[in-house]
Amino acid sequence: MTRATKMPKLIATSVVRGSQKGQSHGGVYLIDFENRIVEQKIDWNSGDIDFSGRGWDRGLRGVEFTEDCVWIAASDELFCYSPDFRAIASFTNPYLKHCHEISRRDHLLFLTSTGFDSILAFDLTAKEFVWGLYISKNGTEWVGQPFDPRAKGGPTFVNSYHINMVRVDKDGISLSGLNTQALLAISADISIKEICSLPRGCHNAMPFADGVIFNDTAADTVRFVSRSAAEVQISVPLFPPSELDFMGVDDSKVARQGFGRGLCILDDGLVAAGSSPSTVSIIDIVKGERLTAVNLTMDIRNAIHGLERWPAEWP
Repeated sequence: MTRATKMPKLIATSVVRGSQKGQSHGGVYLIDFENRIVEQKIDWNSGDIDFSGRGWDRGLRGVEFTEDCVWIAASDELFCYSPDFRAIASFTNPYLKHCHEISRRDHLLFLTSTGFDSILAFDLTAKEFVWGLYISKNGTEWVGQPFDPRAKGGPTFVNSYHINMVRVDKDGISLSGLNTQALLAISADISIKEICSLPRGCHNAMPFADGVIFNDTAADTVRFVSRSAAEVQISVPLFPPSELDFMGVDDSKVARQGFGRGLCILDDGLVAAGSSPSTVSIIDIVKGERLTAVNLTMDIRNAIHGLERWPAEWP
């Protein structure tokens, strides 16, 4: 690695597919790339997890920060921790199910409610879920239907599009899912437009530079598609099968190595990308090369989910 840029400190969450009651279902890790130090801060072994699906309720998901709190989503609950990972509070809502990613803008935290094909907004000041938007399609047109998550009469459980990504920035809200086959933008009048097409089965699609970056999970690559430059593809790290643990335990074949999920934009053209078995790579997206990687476990069931940069002012 020739780049002189200081390597980041990241927070990563993981899920463990195919784990059983009493076993770990994932955790939270601090990864200091500069000093090559990994610390597990939370081991998620809740006894009330739904075991009806291979990945559904297991593990911890999206991560965000406020001035003095770490916010981490589980499948149907939003947790608030102190910077040293003391549990402070948790919040639930009937319309939050199979949450994947979360994104903060000012005092609002936006969450994907994958099971309801919806986006929810949580007011960080009032500490309650205050807004929801149900996403559907009428022919070729995407439709957004607002609802109040505090009241009855919201959407039913559907999960048609498996919405797994939401991104909120100065340009507005973007979202995508395994089955949207497009990166979508929500405007101020709640109309929904397609920013660009996406391959089926991708994760973490978000606007980046003059294009879009995402985990092309089905192709085992991280892809950056630009309007002005050549497309960049970086392969997900793969390991010799003899080094992997728990091969073949998942009859559904969902637990596999090379499953790319988790993406974090850094500085100077660098991005961090997650994959299974839980590995985090630092990629130079301009040069199209992987600079370094840290592997957390060789358990093939253990996959990175959320990935964010740790606040510089925190230890």
